[in-house]
Amino acid sequence: MESKILNETDADAIVEVLQSGIDIREFSTRTGVALEKAESESIQEYLHECENIIKLHEQISECDNVLENLETLLTSFQEKLGSISSEIMNIQRQSINISVKLGNRQAVKGELTQFLDELLVSKSLVNYICEAPATKPEFIESLKILDSKIAFAKEQKFRESTAFKDVQDVLNMLKTKALTKIREYLLQKIQQFKKPMTNYQIPQNELLKQKFFYQFIMCHQRELAAEVRSEYFDTISKMYYSYYSTYLRRLMRLQFGEAVTKEDLLGIEENVNRGFFSKPSLKQKSTVFTVGSRGDVLTSDLEAPIILPHAAQKAEIHYTFEALFRSMQFCLLDNSCREYLFITEFFCIQGPTAQEYFMEAMGKTLQAYKKLLEDYIPNAFDSIALFLCIHLVYRYKMLCHKRAVPSLDKYWDSLHQLLWLRFEHVMQLNIQSVRDFPTPKHATVEVRPHYVVRRFAEFSAALESIDSSFPQEMLQTLLGTLSAEIQNLMLRLASIFSQRRDQLIFLINNYDMILQIRLERNRNDVTKESGPFSNLLLSRTEEFVEDSLILHFGNIINFLKNAEIWIRDGKSDLISQNEGLGLSICRAFVDTWKKAVEILRREILGLFPNLKTGSTILQAALSELIQYYDRLLKALSHPGFKHIPTKVGLPNIHQFMADVKKFKPIF
Repeated sequence: MESKILNETDADAIVEVLQSGIDIREFSTRTGVALEKAESESIQEYLHECENIIKLHEQISECDNVLENLETLLTSFQEKLGSISSEIMNIQRQSINISVKLGNRQAVKGELTQFLDELLVSKSLVNYICEAPATKPEFIESLKILDSKIAFAKEQKFRESTAFKDVQDVLNMLKTKALTKIREYLLQKIQQFKKPMTNYQIPQNELLKQKFFYQFIMCHQRELAAEVRSEYFDTISKMYYSYYSTYLRRLMRLQFGEAVTKEDLLGIEENVNRGFFSKPSLKQKSTVFTVGSRGDVLTSDLEAPIILPHAAQKAEIHYTFEALFRSMQFCLLDNSCREYLFITEFFCIQGPTAQEYFMEAMGKTLQAYKKLLEDYIPNAFDSIALFLCIHLVYRYKMLCHKRAVPSLDKYWDSLHQLLWLRFEHVMQLNIQSVRDFPTPKHATVEVRPHYVVRRFAEFSAALESIDSSFPQEMLQTLLGTLSAEIQNLMLRLASIFSQRRDQLIFLINNYDMILQIRLERNRNDVTKESGPFSNLLLSRTEEFVEDSLILHFGNIINFLKNAEIWIRDGKSDLISQNEGLGLSICRAFVDTWKKAVEILRREILGLFPNLKTGSTILQAALSELIQYYDRLLKALSHPGFKHIPTKVGLPNIHQFMADVKKFKPIF
């Protein structure tokens, strides 16, 4: 490649010389001289740098020697590193083996230590189990250690270990001693429940602190556990039964002497002659058909302290049935919840077993409750008391669930069924009493609200206020039936009046009273049964307003209605014939309408005891009168009557409205 490049260079030089026209021989001679000169200079330069070249050669030789030595050293180092790596791998393998051996030895040491600890029965353990009182913390801790050793011994027995044969007798002796002490302690605590005036919660709390005792005997001697359990439930059952039987008997003595009877139903007449030995009726008492403060048993008194019979007797305080019912049920609930929670915690059980144990403790007491209520409720006639008791059952059942105690669910369900059946029966008796209410003579009926209707208004409002928290469709059905009978009764009573106007006044007063009482008792609730009475009141009010206007303004209203018919039918001849009649009627209206309105105002306000209702009806009558007057002016604008307004001086509609407003009631 180098020669090729030189040849190409020479060729280029020759071409250049040939092209320049220089003589070849001359060029060759000159070139030879130049070459000789260059060679001479090159030799001189080489001779001049000869020493440096020799030194460079020596340095290169030394470097070769150093590199050779370094190569030898690195080769030796590489060989040594390979040897060290092998040694490290050997050491690593040895370390792993040592670690495995150490782990195995530690595991063996731990198991052996645990085995020896479980095998060893210390002197302190024997002393605490045999000599320490059962209530001492040392005994309890030693008992747990003993329990662990016995469990470990059973495990080793299955493995056929001979090491535990030496301590088996000692463990059995300690177990027997511990079982004996635990039995004595538990039976002693159970005996404390039998002492009169004992607060049973104290021994129960002490038993809960030592609940491991029962776990121990349950694990190691079930016969002893069954004995303790049987003794506890036999004792606690008798204690509860005795306590509650006495409490219920003394509590029922605090009920009001005059109970509600079948003579205190809605449809029972007032002032009816009864037998000489009959009890006085309670219909004059507001508590029969109203709820009043009795509803506090569902709110502020729901979880209030129970009634103490001895304190109430000393203070000569008596209570309604629902108050006594609340006290007895809350007392049962509170103690039952506490007992159920104790049973589940101390005996370590849940579910059906806990329910079974609970019935062993409270079964007789629940039967005593049911017996008392089954004897009393079928003879009860106080619907409000029964309904309050039903809602107490709802709330107490929810309270049990909040406390995570389902043990009384069946009791609450049976109690609810008993109460509801009686409540429904008494409601049917009330409905039938209204249906059978005799139609009195005219002389005994006034246009003011009837006392039976007032009872119904108070009674229905009371039931609906109680039912507002837990609405029941069955109650609405019963109230719907009762409302229908009340409406029929009001129509029967209204039919006694010969005048339709008196009938309307009677109906309006009664409808209005029902609505007002319900509004007062249930301000935040619009009941379903109020709708029909509202519609009836509106329709009867409209009819009464029309009748009142006809009574005082009949001539002008009749003329207006006839004139509108004549104008509509285009009977100009009749319009012309009656123009004079219209003139005289309008003139009389202008002269007397203010006096007639004043009479109407006094009459309406006097007929209705409720001032608000009277004012509303008066306002409706005045509004209707203005509408009639407006229609009159439109009719008189017909060409056949156009001279009448001018002749009689009829005021315009605005003036008439301003004059009518002066008669509006002001409060």
